[in-house]
Amino acid sequence: MAELFVSDLHLDRHSPAANARFLTFLREEAAQARVLYILGDLFEAWIGDDDPDPAKGRICEGLRQLTDRGVLCFVLHGNRDFLLGAGFAARTGCRLLPDPVIATFAEESVLLTHGDALCVDDHPYQELRSTVRAAAWQQRFLKLPLSTRDLLANRARRGSQAHIARATPFVMDVNEAAVNTVWRNGVSRIIHGHTHRPGIHRNAFEGRSVERIVLGAWYEQGSYLLHEAGRYELRELALN
Repeated sequence: MAELFVSDLHLDRHSPAANARFLTFLREEAAQARVLYILGDLFEAWIGDDDPDPAKGRICEGLRQLTDRGVLCFVLHGNRDFLLGAGFAARTGCRLLPDPVIATFAEESVLLTHGDALCVDDHPYQELRSTVRAAAWQQRFLKLPLSTRDLLANRARRGSQAHIARATPFVMDVNEAAVNTVWRNGVSRIIHGHTHRPGIHRNAFEGRSVERIVLGAWYEQGSYLLHEAGRYELRELALN
């Protein structure tokens, strides 16, 4: 059976078409798979496992239905939903994985990551990432009232949009030296999202073939990566 990979869905009440298509994807494509990997940013924002957004609740219900059918589902944190916790895992039946993580497919070791840690040229973001991924910061944030957390998340989203609009394209992409560090550690394939630049990048590094697969975002076009019988294929999904 196949393994499927998605990333950067950015689901919430403001993305009804993407929400609906993802729920269909869970019932149809994912239900036929052995395992589904969600490599970060499943949600546009996640303010804690008590997040009250009913649209996100329906996504959680869809994931629970998938895992109840026996399909394994693994989730990595993204830069928008790094507060997914044990409550989310219990609610959905998904298992949260560290980022990065090395998985084995057809006896090949593959590095799975959201991808933001590879974008080291974006210095302001990397400083913010270090702050919000700290356990002490997260504990303080989760103690705030829901209304305050929602306000701060909306403010952070606007700040992120402004930062992306100002940044030059190369800053928002992966850094070659950071990727080469992965290759030096013996991995020959990386699968990630975050950059919203879907594609399969084949190259050579120190005499061996390497491949970096970038998953697409679901803002206008749904997409997923299929791995079956040793072959990887990016596929698109219409959001209507």
